[in-house]
Amino acid sequence: MNKFFYKFLFLSLTFSFASIPLSVEAQSSAENKKPVKYKKARALQSSTAKKMAKVYEALEAVDEKGEPAPDMETVLSVLNDLKANKDDLKSYDRSVMWNAWAYVYFSDAKYKQALDAYNNLMNEPESTIPLRTGALLSMGQLSMVLENYDQGIKYILQWMDEVEKVTAQAWSFLGQAYFAKEDYRKSYSATEKAIQLAEEEGYKPRENWYVIMAANINELKSEIGEEKSLLQQIDIYEILVNLYPKKQYFIQLGGSYGQLGRERDYMITLKAAYLKDFLNKESEYLALAQLLLLNKNPYWAADVITSGQKKMITIVDEETKEEKIEPVVKDTEKNLKLLADSWRMAQEIDKAIPVLEKSAEMSEKGTSYVILGNLYLSEDRVDKAIEAINKGLEKGDIKNISQVYLTLGQAHFELQNFDEARKNFRIAARDKKKSIKTQANTWLKYTENEEIRVKNLALRRDFIQQNTSS
Repeated sequence: MNKFFYKFLFLSLTFSFASIPLSVEAQSSAENKKPVKYKKARALQSSTAKKMAKVYEALEAVDEKGEPAPDMETVLSVLNDLKANKDDLKSYDRSVMWNAWAYVYFSDAKYKQALDAYNNLMNEPESTIPLRTGALLSMGQLSMVLENYDQGIKYILQWMDEVEKVTAQAWSFLGQAYFAKEDYRKSYSATEKAIQLAEEEGYKPRENWYVIMAANINELKSEIGEEKSLLQQIDIYEILVNLYPKKQYFIQLGGSYGQLGRERDYMITLKAAYLKDFLNKESEYLALAQLLLLNKNPYWAADVITSGQKKMITIVDEETKEEKIEPVVKDTEKNLKLLADSWRMAQEIDKAIPVLEKSAEMSEKGTSYVILGNLYLSEDRVDKAIEAINKGLEKGDIKNISQVYLTLGQAHFELQNFDEARKNFRIAARDKKKSIKTQANTWLKYTENEEIRVKNLALRRDFIQQNTSS
């Protein structure tokens, strides 16, 4: 497994939360209740309450289409006024104001300022439990965004100590932080806890939780063992392809099967990705075709390659930036040969022949023409068989060449070209292999006898015609 694959998924999925809430309530499975000293609820001063109402109303504004369109001018005006007069506010009012500032800073990607605002909230002696716990969890997330993972872990653990119930989401944040610190054991345990809690509560665990689990297993495979780690990753990717069916999970699952030698499972997984139209690389189509051939499904193999030839993708030239459209599976000699072999093994000779003709023309070796000749011969197209085999001999670089001359002799024999047949059988008879030599000599004798028989038949026919005409 590629470590960079996991790093990419980790970075793209980990910090994907859309916004940090103005307040966060604990909301997950039961943990031991922790004693806290902070009051659970307070009331804002009337003047502060009116101003904060304007802030919330401005943040929730929508446009004519009903899309979010927060009035940030009003938000900033009110919050700046409150901040300018913060010394005149009660501690609880200031904590609410700092919470709003943290939200605004985060929305504007000013993560350091957002963290500072939450710190100010935490320093307010009259901050309430929901504000404090919400701030702690958000501070943990922000620290992670700022790549201060130790601080992030500290805040999340502190949050866990102060809430009545620990959420699955919080365990996942902790797992992500430990993964970033390359503490894969702790990351695995925390993420596993997140998944267990989510399942207990009856909701689907997040996609990136499974990704991080698989990544941790990959990093720990030297401790776990190669085979055991692959089996554990397979369990995770089987879940991912069902809950979050994406190409990369099918590819990773198939690759894991392949590493364990489970070729049939590898084939089934790639085929499922193919049926979902996830495959978009030549290597993927060819890998599936070869697996199908290996599992004696030649018709499917040919169908997959043909689909790849028809599927068009846009390629961008890195230097010129020009775009061009081309098929996923290109008509190279190798690819055409594989397609022809697939049709041939599927007994679709009429489909194999035109493909092999193109492949043979492109090849520098004569082998493809020899195979083509044999296909023609099997279809009783003897003249075409002789033509193709001769082209193969001209190109050369053929293995088992004596067998080729033996086949060519048989083709000439079929056309009663006895001189050519004998010539090719004599060449084949020079082979060192006893089996080829024996076959060639047998055919030589058979040819001589057949030539005599044909001549005798011709003489008898002539004799009958002469007597009949007289």
